[in-house]
Amino acid sequence: MQSAVRVTPGMPYSVHEMRDPNGTTVREFVSPAGEVFAVSWQGPYVPNLRQLLGGYFDQYMSAAENSQRMHRRVRHLEAGDLVFESGGHMRFIVGRAYLRSKLPQGASVDVIR
Repeated sequence: MQSAVRVTPGMPYSVHEMRDPNGTTVREFVSPAGEVFAVSWQGPYVPNLRQLLGGYFDQYMSAAENSQRMHRRVRHLEAGDLVFESGGHMRFIVGRAYLRSKLPQGASVDVIR
């Protein structure tokens, strides 16, 4: 995916924004050290979670298999350091995943959208 990089002034991270051919926008939140600490998505389809979560995909799958927690089409999973949330309706899906321990100082989970 080609991406545009947007650096938010005054924030301790940068946001890499990508749009896939299906119209889903994916954002990677990157620390000053170049480490991705969160991802978010919005669009008509869920992106490839294996690609998006990388090495954390198996942790996500394990938590998803062991959890039936869905409330009003919203999935919230916590697996150790990984937090995953996704919801929406047909042709409009939003979600985010982040690592609690990797959030840069001064960054809030509220901005991961």
